[in-house]
Amino acid sequence: MLIARVIGDITATHKHMSHEGQKLLLVQPLELDQTTPRGDAVIAVDTVDAGQGEIVLLVTEGFSAMTSVGRPDSPIDLAVIGVVDRVDLVG
Repeated sequence: MLIARVIGDITATHKHMSHEGQKLLLVQPLELDQTTPRGDAVIAVDTVDAGQGEIVLLVTEGFSAMTSVGRPDSPIDLAVIGVVDRVDLVG
């Protein structure tokens, strides 16, 4: 799992039929400080109706992503499964 910031919406005129009705987001993975980018931005299926600028929790493993959106046979690598309210780092 990763945390990420929502930086945009994705509009697809053609997509796999299993993605019909699914909201796609462009998200920037972040380090735990919630400000430092961690790699490139990625596309994720949104399961929680996240909005622009929100910090979200990503499932990054294919099977977990597919089952979290209730579509176990769909080609999904990443899914947004929560909105992060706070991160507490100890130490």
